[in-house]
Amino acid sequence: MSEQTGGVDFALVAFRHEGVWEVQDIASPAYETVESLSHALRQVAREDGAVAMVAVDEDFFVLVRVDGAKTRVLLSDVTAADEWELAQSVIDFLGLPPPEDDDVEVPAGDLGLLDDLGLHATDLGALLDDVELYPDEMLSEIARQLGFGELFDDAVGLTSA
Repeated sequence: MSEQTGGVDFALVAFRHEGVWEVQDIASPAYETVESLSHALRQVAREDGAVAMVAVDEDFFVLVRVDGAKTRVLLSDVTAADEWELAQSVIDFLGLPPPEDDDVEVPAGDLGLLDDLGLHATDLGALLDDVELYPDEMLSEIARQLGFGELFDDAVGLTSA
């Protein structure tokens, strides 16, 4: 496994303050592990906690959600743990075995981590199954469904359709 952090496309935190979504960048090294992301999120978490959205090398993404003392995570592709420290930290956090060479690109973690914000596990699972979408496009759709799509797209340089 390589110690690659230069491949991070973007790392953002989203949280609601007085009922209004805010989106901010997360700086390195805060996005390098689940633990460092959790710590960074707790610094800005408000009434609904906070959600980190990290896209890496146009290959996979990680969602981390903190709400009080609870940390929930989702890795879009378990095979990314072979090459990326952040993905491996998700596998470690979840207590999963390392991916095998013949493992398929499947998510790992909590598909229901955004249920109470309006994106249900079945919808998130269906989005992850769309092989035509890049991680930034999936995260843009997640942000749209949660209610901060335009803020997200502006932050990462996507144009809204």
